[in-house]
Amino acid sequence: MRCTLGVDIGTSSSKGVLVDDGGVILATAIRAHEVSRPRSGWVEMDGRVWWDEFVAITHELIAAAPEAEIVGVGVSGMGPCILLADEHDEPVRPAILYGIDTRSTAQIERMTAELGVDEITRVGGSTLTSQAGGPKIAWIAEEDAEAWARARRLFMPASWLARKLTGAYVLDHQSASQVSPLYDIEGEQWHEPWWAEFAGPIEQPVLGWAGDLAGEVTAAAASATGLAAGTPVIIGTIDAWTEAVSVGAHEVGDLMLMYGTTMFLVATGEEALRTPSMWTTAGAFAGTRNLAGGLSTSGALTAWLKDLTGADYPALLADAERSRPGARGLLVLPYFAGERTPIQDPDARGVIAGLTLDHSRGDLYRAALEATALGVRHNVETMRAAGADIRRIVAVGGGTQGRLWLQIVSDVTGLVQEVPQTTIGASYGAAFLAATATADDGAAPVITAWNPIAETIRPDAALRDLYDTLFDRYVRLYQGSKDVVHELATAQREAAA
Repeated sequence: MRCTLGVDIGTSSSKGVLVDDGGVILATAIRAHEVSRPRSGWVEMDGRVWWDEFVAITHELIAAAPEAEIVGVGVSGMGPCILLADEHDEPVRPAILYGIDTRSTAQIERMTAELGVDEITRVGGSTLTSQAGGPKIAWIAEEDAEAWARARRLFMPASWLARKLTGAYVLDHQSASQVSPLYDIEGEQWHEPWWAEFAGPIEQPVLGWAGDLAGEVTAAAASATGLAAGTPVIIGTIDAWTEAVSVGAHEVGDLMLMYGTTMFLVATGEEALRTPSMWTTAGAFAGTRNLAGGLSTSGALTAWLKDLTGADYPALLADAERSRPGARGLLVLPYFAGERTPIQDPDARGVIAGLTLDHSRGDLYRAALEATALGVRHNVETMRAAGADIRRIVAVGGGTQGRLWLQIVSDVTGLVQEVPQTTIGASYGAAFLAATATADDGAAPVITAWNPIAETIRPDAALRDLYDTLFDRYVRLYQGSKDVVHELATAQREAAA
């Protein structure tokens, strides 16, 4: 039986799937892990864990379906992450994670002042924020001299797995476009002057597209993983873009909405739209560009409330169902880890407004779900103001298992959401890309056949006025509390130091 294997390295776990040539999942495997937060605003991870978990997952999947003939391997991972390694491919320090890591504020300010906002945007498409990879590289150069002296190569989770499996030193264009400002988005190549200035000793990865072949499994990788030597491996890309592939939400006019530890949005078009509030990137495939955004917390916020209350998710969801739209007058700003788009404010913090002794944990949980939905609406309205043509919304990720959350997002945004049959996420998309790359001529799979739409969530028109009012308050609450919250963020850093 011809099959492909897909593995995704996420923020809180690594997931793997074994999929037959019709898109049926034969086996799944997962390994939970935790990120490290050694200081306020720092979020990092030992990159060696990514390979260790890939090996464990692969062995488990092979054992679960010994009859499978694995003809291709797909890889994916969170990003943009900055993992620097020496000439022997040994990490020189833990990987710095994507926009939830906000340590490079000083480098962002200095690079912006030196290079100029207009020129940065012209070359890379986006202004520099905590999501940008370039300032994180500059932080290592300035703050970790010992690691920088040994650094020779740049990896992200997908490219790290491709390197370990095939020996190829590659990075996809989409991931590269998030190493701002070191990538030229119109030229689809590294921007040589800025690479030399900010990443001089680092060898440039060879660039390709997400579904291109990186190479074949080496004898050493075969021995470690149980995969057959010579098995093709794709280059892969960042998980949000692979999730979009998994549900067919990567065509022009599509918006992919990923429900996970964080919330991510990817709108696909043919031209690079530039706005300081969002991220302009290359698409997963040649000829496409994306306008992307992300909330720093979504599932992370609901998990925090679960741990805080000691209740499980079914109990909290039942309580939230009993609460009313508007959470009986509660309003939450979901900025518990700062915020990425559209406010681009690493010093934003969570706010719970309107709390009284009469409120229950169900009200609080519902207000948290509504807060993430209000954040999604803020992003969508910003994208449309920048010129994004959003015709179709497709939901994906673990959070789609809860109907209440989906309904709240549709009610708050006024958007119809399509939910596909399989929402396991990026690992499934990686397996699909591997199947496409290894298909015989004329036999490439079609994602709508692999993963048809199973459910459509429509907004309740009766709630439109309520949520229009709540959204106005949401925006005004941030503006009104920003100064005090920033003072508190400074105090938190001082206390941590």
